[in-house]
Amino acid sequence: MKLFFRKYGKGKPLVILHGLFGQSDNWNTLAKQFGESGFEAFAIDLRNHGLSPHNPEWNYKVMAEDVLDVLGENDLDHANIIGHSLGGKVAMRMALDHPTLVEKLIVVDIAPKKYKQGHEDVIKALAAMNISALSSRRDAEERLEALIRDNATRMLLLKNLYRKEDNSLAWRFNHDVITKKYKEVLAEIEGNPFTKPTLFILGGNSKHVEEKDLKEASKLFPAMSSVTIPGAGHWVHAEKPEEFRDAALRFLSL
Repeated sequence: MKLFFRKYGKGKPLVILHGLFGQSDNWNTLAKQFGESGFEAFAIDLRNHGLSPHNPEWNYKVMAEDVLDVLGENDLDHANIIGHSLGGKVAMRMALDHPTLVEKLIVVDIAPKKYKQGHEDVIKALAAMNISALSSRRDAEERLEALIRDNATRMLLLKNLYRKEDNSLAWRFNHDVITKKYKEVLAEIEGNPFTKPTLFILGGNSKHVEEKDLKEASKLFPAMSSVTIPGAGHWVHAEKPEEFRDAALRFLSL
């Protein structure tokens, strides 16, 4: 599948993968900064997100293969990878399945374990909104505010709102497929160990990754280290961008 991506700078290839309901646009500022720091940064829209195609097949294997196609399209035989949440699991899948293509791996606030739950409240809220029946962005904002308390989550979703050619509102992400295949993104990531340098960047206020999860992750990523950024939640890169950038660059520059 031909994915949409944004490219910044020149230097060592660096692929950036967003989380569920996210898009490459969320990473523009950081991608530009990486591009100014000796990297050719590719911020990618995963399938069923952003400006990339929608497709009923949606799991980590096909998402990883999509990203590999981006590498091939740009004549790259290796890259450093940063993946947040959903993108972090895609990045781990890539590293385990294609270790020769991944130089260094940064996983942001997600573990390779199977998660019991995560975004069910968001999926239910989106279904209850019936976005196509709303007439304005303000209507969508008010409706979403009544359904989802967390402001960061609302802002993430609203960045996906756009008008179709018939002037009706719609989401850029594929809500139908995400709803039907949601269990796919809760799945555990398994495989033969990836022995190259790996960094887990965690939010100090996030509960997505526990200490026991890191111990289990070290079996798959024996050359791993971790850093926790105080005051950051699950969206570490958005809440503490400077601290995130510095931690990532320190690791990538080693």
